[in-house]
Amino acid sequence: MSTKLSPSILFRRPRSRLTGHLLVTPYLVHLLLFFGYPFVFAFVLIFHRWDIVTEMQFSGVKNVVRLLGDDVFFQAIVNTGFFLAIHIPLQIAAALFFASLLNTKLKGRGLFRTIYFLPVVVSGVVVTILFQQLFAFDTGFINNVLSAWGGKRVPWLVSPQWAMPAIALMATWKNVGLYVILFLAGLQDIPDSLYEAAHTDGAGAWQQWRHITLPMLNPSMVTVVVLSTIGGFSLFIEPYVLTGGGPLNSTVSSLLYIYNQAFYFNHMGYATTLGLFFALIIMVVVLLQRKFVESEAYN
Repeated sequence: MSTKLSPSILFRRPRSRLTGHLLVTPYLVHLLLFFGYPFVFAFVLIFHRWDIVTEMQFSGVKNVVRLLGDDVFFQAIVNTGFFLAIHIPLQIAAALFFASLLNTKLKGRGLFRTIYFLPVVVSGVVVTILFQQLFAFDTGFINNVLSAWGGKRVPWLVSPQWAMPAIALMATWKNVGLYVILFLAGLQDIPDSLYEAAHTDGAGAWQQWRHITLPMLNPSMVTVVVLSTIGGFSLFIEPYVLTGGGPLNSTVSSLLYIYNQAFYFNHMGYATTLGLFFALIIMVVVLLQRKFVESEAYN
């Protein structure tokens, strides 16, 4: 038995393909202009020396060799890792705590949600200047409180031991509101019937939290961990304004070091090499981190 296709069907398929191509074209043009061209240009810059003003000069692999022997850059990576080691656990703990409070029947929850989220929309420079006054050694509010309680003043921004923890504390306060919203959305998606069944079976609060809340929060947890990691790797404004990378390069972040090489020393080729290497580190860390978090959540 043979079937015949009508002329309308024969001409409809090519037309639909053409429509699809036309719809995709603006995205492809945008991708090529704002991702493809910069990536190719950055790859070319790896093998050149360029100070923006004069013409590029081919330098071979000198930028790569310089990177491998750059102790300050690797110290910046260590500083960034130290910041993440403080910032991410503190961020998750604070966000989970406040999200759990807001998930209860609390009066004025809408007001508290606004208050927690308000620092997220405030300019990072404004927040940094505010904490610069709070962390001041002689006149800062935090040290005044410590002194009033009989404690010693802490050199928050002038001590290599305390400078990065102070920056991590400030960054957590600045961004915790966003992650509170993410965790709160995850908590509200958990059916109450699961807790009721667990309570009927004799499960306590900790058992319900361990076996129901945390596994059900896995998508939110992965999102928070990945976003916190990427945000931590993007650390720039805080050390740039608060400490300038000091004292003794203890707060030089990777991004701040790349910025200085590019726009302070005009080493655009070397800065590009650092940037691509740093992007590769971020990609590897995020992939490993996501795999670890998901495997731990389901075990």
